[in-house]
Amino acid sequence: MRKVYTFSFLLIIGLILSQILPNLLGGNYPTFKEVNDALLYISLAFIMINVGREFEINKKQWSSYTIDYGVAMGAAAFPWIFVALYYLFAVAPPEMRIWENGDAWKETFLLSRYAAPTSAGILFTMLAAAGLRYTWVYKKVQVLAIFDDLDTIILMIPIQILMIGMRWQMFVIIIVAIFLIWLGWKKMNSFSLRQDWKSIILYSIILFILIEVLYRLTTHLYGSAGGIHIEILLPAFILGLVMKKDHSIVPERQEVLVADSISYIFMLLVGISMPLFIGVDYNALGLLTSSVINQIPMPGWDVILIHVLIVTFISNVGKLFPLLFYRDRTLSERLAVSIGMFTRGEVGAGVLFIALGYHLGGVLLVVSVLAMSLNLLLTGIFISYAKRLAMVSTKDSIANTE
Repeated sequence: MRKVYTFSFLLIIGLILSQILPNLLGGNYPTFKEVNDALLYISLAFIMINVGREFEINKKQWSSYTIDYGVAMGAAAFPWIFVALYYLFAVAPPEMRIWENGDAWKETFLLSRYAAPTSAGILFTMLAAAGLRYTWVYKKVQVLAIFDDLDTIILMIPIQILMIGMRWQMFVIIIVAIFLIWLGWKKMNSFSLRQDWKSIILYSIILFILIEVLYRLTTHLYGSAGGIHIEILLPAFILGLVMKKDHSIVPERQEVLVADSISYIFMLLVGISMPLFIGVDYNALGLLTSSVINQIPMPGWDVILIHVLIVTFISNVGKLFPLLFYRDRTLSERLAVSIGMFTRGEVGAGVLFIALGYHLGGVLLVVSVLAMSLNLLLTGIFISYAKRLAMVSTKDSIANTE
């Protein structure tokens, strides 16, 4: 629980700093932001490499995972769609008729994708600590959470195409993505690479440098609109995927502490990356930006709080999708899986950071960040209830066999 509360605390502290630092640093803020963004990408790469390392399936029985992937897609899609539609039809004033603007749909569906992925790292740690490691609930959640993270990563590519348009640079990005997915499948768990924390940080830095050099080089040659920017989520995930796992090695305490520390730093940096929204004249800002959703007026904090509560609720309702499947298991087990997947964290925060790269902000970004913070604070309650449901099912199974 301490880890989850620390995530929320650091995200909120970062959010507060994001409103203070621009004025405090003045002309030095652009340099600070470049360093902050670099550290953020490196931290995100570190996290996604570890997510890839946790991903395991039996390739000889790949067809048995088709239902699981479909369920994971639904568990990722419904929160995303519910939140996007709420933003379009409930947050924006009706007189703006924002739903009639195609650009508003693209921007909203990119931003609201943060609600889709389950935080696999937080979920696995807390379920294991709750004593559920050897239950059906834990094993099923392990597969579904990784699949919906993977689905989020892959779907970011067509969303980017919608945002940027089908230029030749996007064909390059698609080809790279297809090659990486093929490489991950063919060479899964194949390469004996060093996997201590120092090595993974080094891999993260190298990935960031390669992606940044490609972007800066293509931007220099073809202008800012022609730069090729490959999001670090997929390459980092695939790198973790192809690493050979050794289950006989128990992670040292230092490895766990470093991984947790980098996750904490990442959440703080995400908060710091948020744009200035306190004391901003959004009517004037709307005239200076091409983003449609940035032009939505900022309501009072009482209204924002209501939006945060509703978004948190409907995004978690969407995560109940697994209830409709696995009918051979008890209702309590299926509900435990669904509630376990309420947890959000690093990957969702990474999506918010990517949305910032497209200059998306305003009230929708504020609501998204606060809703994710609230969901993190509620994670302990979610996991406790999932544990109770799973234990009830386990006791019933034991009673039936006696």
